[in-house]
Amino acid sequence: MVPENFKENGFMIGLGLFIVVFVIAQSLFFLVKAWKQGKKLGITTDTLKNTVVSSALFTIAPAISILATVIVLANSLGIVLPWIRLSVIGNLAYESVAAEAALDTFGLTLSSPVTDPKVFATIAFVMTIGCILPLILIIFVMKKVQKTMGKVADKNSKLADTLSAAAFIGIIAAFVARAIAGAGKAGDGAGFMSVCVLVSAMIFMSILTFLCKKFKIKWLEAFALPISMFAAMGIAIAIAKFCPEGLAYLEWRG
Repeated sequence: MVPENFKENGFMIGLGLFIVVFVIAQSLFFLVKAWKQGKKLGITTDTLKNTVVSSALFTIAPAISILATVIVLANSLGIVLPWIRLSVIGNLAYESVAAEAALDTFGLTLSSPVTDPKVFATIAFVMTIGCILPLILIIFVMKKVQKTMGKVADKNSKLADTLSAAAFIGIIAAFVARAIAGAGKAGDGAGFMSVCVLVSAMIFMSILTFLCKKFKIKWLEAFALPISMFAAMGIAIAIAKFCPEGLAYLEWRG
């Protein structure tokens, strides 16, 4: 018999702790190796310390974004699975898309708590298996891709920049389209709240970017994205609490 709290039972928590401890141990291992190598190369202790501190501070902003992603996925999948995924290789762009794709096959959304262990296992499998292929491809094709991209950049640096920008814009466009048009069926989440959150996130990001450039606030650049994400989440909470229910939860195909 499967316990009701299968998403956050002792086994899942133990699995999550094991993976997190492994990741931390791996990081410390390479940190020690890098420190020793730096000393061999004649780098001063003060320089090494400053490098470690600056690197640690630089990880704070991405960590906040990851926390936001865990919060987004937690309602449907619980805390532990997103925690495990995002402790290893996951990110907002992949994890939410993979989870939504798997949930969609069962007629669910990220706002729908998963109560069936088989559905939960399927979603976990999709989220995990989907990120294995890139790791394999990196081993066999990344070197060739880098050489090709290097040749393109050497011949035409503007073209290389354009290709990189196009790839990034394509990812952003997918999220924008999802917020506005949804999945093209009833109950896909596209509606008043999704558009308000999208627009507010864009406004917050634009304001923070302007402040960074206008006043040359370097440290704020790394935090602009997570701040915008949390601010937009706050807008969603405000809409749900203060707007009439018929308007707050209005969906085009609801």
